[in-house]
Amino acid sequence: MSSINLQGKVAIVTGASSGVGLATVKALLAAGCSVMGADISPAPDSIQEATTFAFTQGDLTKPESPRALVEACQKKFGDKIDILLNVAGIMDSFASVETVTQAEYERVMAVNLNAPIWLMHEVVKVMKVHKSGAIVNVSSKAGMSGAASGLAYTTSKHGLIGATKSTAWLLKSQGIRCNAICPGAVATNISAGVDPSKYDMQSLAALGPVHALQANAQTGEGVLSPETVANVLLFLASDLSKDINGAVLPVDSGWSVV
Repeated sequence: MSSINLQGKVAIVTGASSGVGLATVKALLAAGCSVMGADISPAPDSIQEATTFAFTQGDLTKPESPRALVEACQKKFGDKIDILLNVAGIMDSFASVETVTQAEYERVMAVNLNAPIWLMHEVVKVMKVHKSGAIVNVSSKAGMSGAASGLAYTTSKHGLIGATKSTAWLLKSQGIRCNAICPGAVATNISAGVDPSKYDMQSLAALGPVHALQANAQTGEGVLSPETVANVLLFLASDLSKDINGAVLPVDSGWSVV
């Protein structure tokens, strides 16, 4: 198989400060791509701003943030944006429809679904000018199953798959591809944003198999590295996948067959 060469390409990556987002930034840079990273957290210490990397810190759930990020990318790297990788996401407390709070539901939907949609809204305006672009959204095993997380997270990730398919179909004539990946358990800090004392323990007990899989992070059994997921994102962002559009790809060591 040909090696991935992204020389001359420009990408935006959200969630770039840690986990899959950071691993993806590093993979893109290694392939010769220029990258604008974005995150609500500060820039990663392991990457310094240089000629091929820049970083914008901000909250993409704010109405003005997606457009500001696109403008910052264009100011740094020129008008063309070739790749958008929506990686950023947050977990919920495993709450069911009975126990979920409005505040938690709205926050999870804002980060996991609304922010990617509105960033796509801005980026495709640029991609359409050049009749070319690759978008990859990071959904989840919870985007294909109701037995992997709580109501808010599950709903947001199902919704992101719908947004992916709609974008893929409606913009294919513009040369824009849009795909999604559905990672299983990945060794990241995504759960750090949720206080375990707030978990809905009744719902968590009903998710016994998935909770057990996540608990295996200590041994590494069934848990993917961020770099493994980043490699799949790199492939879908590259011309090696030029005929793949509207795909929803599990990345979970076979968990999705259960």
